[in-house]
Amino acid sequence: MKDKIGRALMQWRLRVVLPNISGKLLDIGCGTNELVCQYKGEGLGVDVFQWGDVDLVVEDSANLPFENKAFDTITIVAALNHIPKRRAVLKEAHRVLSDQGKIIVTMIPPLVSRIWHFLREPWDADQNERGMKLGEVYGLSTATVRDLLDDAGFSVIKEKRFMMGVNCLTIARKSSIVDG
Repeated sequence: MKDKIGRALMQWRLRVVLPNISGKLLDIGCGTNELVCQYKGEGLGVDVFQWGDVDLVVEDSANLPFENKAFDTITIVAALNHIPKRRAVLKEAHRVLSDQGKIIVTMIPPLVSRIWHFLREPWDADQNERGMKLGEVYGLSTATVRDLLDDAGFSVIKEKRFMMGVNCLTIARKSSIVDG
């Protein structure tokens, strides 16, 4: 059985994220790489698992093979909770993001994530194809996302609830650029 609901929700997230992307895009935890495929500019999707159309499979998202300041927008769409070394990956994102660039994160809260994963377990590739790995968690609160970004050297410039208020779009820039 196809995951029609999961697919519809992914398209909803992409419709919210796409208008906020500019310049050269790096999508970390890109999954099936739909965001990069739908983006009209230059983009690259990286993941630690080959979901089918991943541009670059890496062993560790905290050690990316890109030059400093190589990207104008970095996205982590519904994936930060699936990254065990979240702090290190966000610091690496800071390194490869241009000074005027932005990072965009979408995330649902832990309780909603637990319920969602339980209800859709038969169709959930995270649980059936790859499996949840040590260090992955079910969702992250908006406050946790904000704290993780702050720890990595970012300042949040926008938070917007969507998907009936359940999901949150967070956009941040490098703190030195926002503060100075």
